[in-house]
Amino acid sequence: MNQDNLQQQFTYSQQFSKLNQLLEKSTALWQVRAFEVFALPWAQDFPQLATAVWALADDELDGLDAEQSILVKALTPALSKDLKALGQDWDLSLLTNPITAADKILVVDETQVNGLSIDDETHFSAHIKGRKWQQITAFVQHLPDLNLSVLEWCAGKGHLGRLIAKARGAEVVSLEWQAPLCEAGQAFADKWQLPQTFVCADAFAINVNTNPFTRQQQVVALHACGDLHVRLLMLAAAAGTQALAISPCCYHLIQGSYYQALSDMAKKSAIKLSRHDLQLPLQQSVIASPKQQALRHQEIAWRLGFDALQRQCRQIDEYLPLPSIKQSQLSGSFSHFCLWAAEIKALKLTQNCDFDAWLEVGYKRQQLTRRIDLVAHLFRAVLEQWLILDRVCFLQEQGYGVRVGEFCTNSVTPRNALILAQKMAT
Repeated sequence: MNQDNLQQQFTYSQQFSKLNQLLEKSTALWQVRAFEVFALPWAQDFPQLATAVWALADDELDGLDAEQSILVKALTPALSKDLKALGQDWDLSLLTNPITAADKILVVDETQVNGLSIDDETHFSAHIKGRKWQQITAFVQHLPDLNLSVLEWCAGKGHLGRLIAKARGAEVVSLEWQAPLCEAGQAFADKWQLPQTFVCADAFAINVNTNPFTRQQQVVALHACGDLHVRLLMLAAAAGTQALAISPCCYHLIQGSYYQALSDMAKKSAIKLSRHDLQLPLQQSVIASPKQQALRHQEIAWRLGFDALQRQCRQIDEYLPLPSIKQSQLSGSFSHFCLWAAEIKALKLTQNCDFDAWLEVGYKRQQLTRRIDLVAHLFRAVLEQWLILDRVCFLQEQGYGVRVGEFCTNSVTPRNALILAQKMAT
């Protein structure tokens, strides 16, 4: 291992340690279920912060929530006063700078794809939503040219692998478990005479004997969810695969109830993350339209209104989760929503129920939960970088040299982290 790799390994492990310290100290502020409480749960220890969030107007909250730097600027003065009163010292600079600037991969022009003509690009991007195509092209441009065959993990229709095969001329194996997607992707590859082959397989059913990972290979995965990209890391490390390029996503989609740390450093952490905790990094609506945001706020108020109602009806003071609803259900009335929810949960509502009163309760609780979430969101970038660096440190422990940064702008996708790893010579 050369000196540069040693220094980089130290840098990432040191950075992980700093993030871990902050998260361990601040669990009261971010590890909370807003739907289950009726007051700011941390108000007694952080009175200045409580005053600050209640001083915010409702119509300010979405704007603050959309931009991490603005959110931090708005709330950290009050938080700093509380910390001083408590005699505590937190590194709040990590809230906006969770990863050192030197480690950020330079963002290139996502609209240009080397190796494709205008006509080719038109055909390749057909039926792919604009932002998704931007993500794919930006991801491909950051891939090192290693003259290796490529394994595309959780490929879907193989859009990413198809572009790599065309623009880089690499042989691509695209692994996907849904047969119709494999068939559609293979038909496109055959039509274009691309060196892309689809393998229909369940990522979780692969074992040592059926492992498609090889040493002389570059493995790629764009937004493989939760345990799927963790599975990739495990199988690639076991096979000694030469290179990896992954963009993690949806950390909460795990098979267990709690997060299983990967690196030795994370395994020593006192932090225990539930699936609910793992959703925190995903809670940033920079792409949602005003209409979508308004519907989301309405849905939350309705759910909270029904929650207050069901607590009274059941005489049980605990949150009762409801399944997902269709957007069309929000075009009706709150009373219809409550009747639907009661039927789903086999709950008998009280006669002459005052639905308007319960809806008012819902909107008041929504004001509370939005402020609880806003404070928790101070730490969403820190938690995401903790999760990313857990993966980075794991790969380093397996003998990889690793770089981590952003492959596209936040406006294209907030899930823009890219981990690039190459096996180091022993």
